[in-house]
Amino acid sequence: MKRILVVLIFAGLCNKALAQINPEKAKTGEIIELLFPEGKSKALILSYDDGRTEDRQLVQLMNKYALKGTFHLNSNKLGSEGYLNRSEIKALFIGHEVSVHSANHPPLTRLSKIDIVYEVVEDRKELERLMGYPVRGMAYPFGNHNDTVVDVIKGLGIEYARTVNDTYAFQIPDNFLKWHPTVHQFAKAFWEPNNPENDKKELARFYQLVHEFINTKDLALFDLWGHSWEMANDKAKWEETEKTFQSLAKQSSVHYTTHIDLVDYLKAFQQLQFSVDKQMVFNPSASTVYFKKSGKQYSVMSGKTIHL
Repeated sequence: MKRILVVLIFAGLCNKALAQINPEKAKTGEIIELLFPEGKSKALILSYDDGRTEDRQLVQLMNKYALKGTFHLNSNKLGSEGYLNRSEIKALFIGHEVSVHSANHPPLTRLSKIDIVYEVVEDRKELERLMGYPVRGMAYPFGNHNDTVVDVIKGLGIEYARTVNDTYAFQIPDNFLKWHPTVHQFAKAFWEPNNPENDKKELARFYQLVHEFINTKDLALFDLWGHSWEMANDKAKWEETEKTFQSLAKQSSVHYTTHIDLVDYLKAFQQLQFSVDKQMVFNPSASTVYFKKSGKQYSVMSGKTIHL
C-alpha cells in the first residue's frame, strides 16, 4: 500500500513539473471564440421582403446612415403595380444584397417538390440576370417552410434561408437553411388596427431589444426583418424606421453586413485549421478571419499560417 501511495505521489509531482516546463500541454482544450470582421463583437443585418416600391425610400434611409440591407424579391411580380421595375433593381441595390423570395410568393409547403424547385430556381435565375452576380440566399414566402422544403432547396444553390420565427435573441443560427431572425420591425406594434396601447407596449419592447444589443458586451447578431410596404405612406412609421436606423448606425463595435456576406464569413471561420496544441492556425479561405483565444484577439489572413 505504501509503495502504491509513493508511486501516485511521484506521478503527481512529475505531471506538475511537466506542466511547468510545457504549460501548453494543459491548454489544448482552449475555446476559440468567433469575432466578426475587424475584431468586432456584434453584427447587424437588415432584411426586407417582397420588392415593393417603398424599398426606394427604405434604401435611401439605409444609405443615409451607411447601413446595409438584404432584399428578398419576387421576380415575377416586378413591374406590376406596387412593385419595383426590373430596370431599376441593379442601380437601386448597389451596396446591398438581392436574394430569392420565390418567383410568385406562394406558401411553399403547399407545393409539390417540382413546383418548389420552379419557384426558387426561376426567381434565382431572373434575379441573377438583373443583378449580374450569383444570388445565393433566400427568405421563405410567409416564412412558410418544413423539412421537405428545406431538403429541396439544399440542391438549388441556396446557402441560407430566413424564416419569420422571431427569437428575440442575438444568437448565430446553427442551421443556415432555418435562419430565425431576431425580431420583426417594431416587434408586434401596428399588427392590430386601432390599438394604441398595444403599439406603445410593443414599441417599448422593440427599443429595449435595440438598447440591449447596442450595450451588450457579448457576441451578438441582430437580424431585423420586415417589409417596406408596412410603412406605406404613414409618416409616423417612417419616422420610427429612421429612429431605429439612427440608433443602430455608427456603432464602433458593430459589423454592418448582409446575410450572404455573413454566411461567407462564418464559413471561413469554420474552415480555420488549428494545430493540436492550438498554437498554430492556417486560414484556407479567401477572407481574413478574426477570433479570440484566452482573451486575446487574433486575425489570420487568407492563405496564411500564424503562431498564437
